[in-house]
Amino acid sequence: MIDRWLEWGPPLLRGTALTIFLTFGSFTFALVLGLMLALARLNRRRWYLCSPAQALVEFVRGTPLLVQLFYLYFVLPFVGITLNPIVTGILGLGVNYGAYMSEVYRAGIEAIDRSQWEAAHALAMPTTLIMRMIVLPQAFRIIIPPMGNYLISLFKDTAIVATISIEEVTFTARLLASQTFQYLAIFTAVLVIYFVISYPASRGVAWLERRLRIGA
Repeated sequence: MIDRWLEWGPPLLRGTALTIFLTFGSFTFALVLGLMLALARLNRRRWYLCSPAQALVEFVRGTPLLVQLFYLYFVLPFVGITLNPIVTGILGLGVNYGAYMSEVYRAGIEAIDRSQWEAAHALAMPTTLIMRMIVLPQAFRIIIPPMGNYLISLFKDTAIVATISIEEVTFTARLLASQTFQYLAIFTAVLVIYFVISYPASRGVAWLERRLRIGA
């Protein structure tokens, strides 16, 4: 059995490394996209920004992630756009989570007391400066814990990109199991891998939440 684990270990570790890369790549993309969508949706005076952002968020949240990935990978080539599987995975996960994160950003920004905006405007500060120097630093303190929870969820949801042939840990496990028929041992190992990474991360998020709690 030790010989088998010496054989299975390296491909599973490579798959885990790719899973972690996909997680951080798509999460970074989602952070940037989510902030852009939130700012666009809050800018109600500019309907040409607010309305498309609102429509995109509602569309992404109203359709399954799996279908979105299939559309990017299988449908776009018919209109001349062919994406690498890893790029497709990062883009699909990033857009999906970016739509949800935009709501977190928006809630954090709107949680800042309106009097701070009024005081800053009274000092003739431009809106962009108010947002960058006063509002966003306080909003980030509010949104970091839920963002951490989204990061953990994203790590687990990377398993879905196995459906477009990305050799992350779940896809690798499926290949190994189909070759060896050791489904119990291999997929138990995959469960352990996900748990060993997710559980400390969830404890870290809980610790951050206690540290950043307003009024603590």
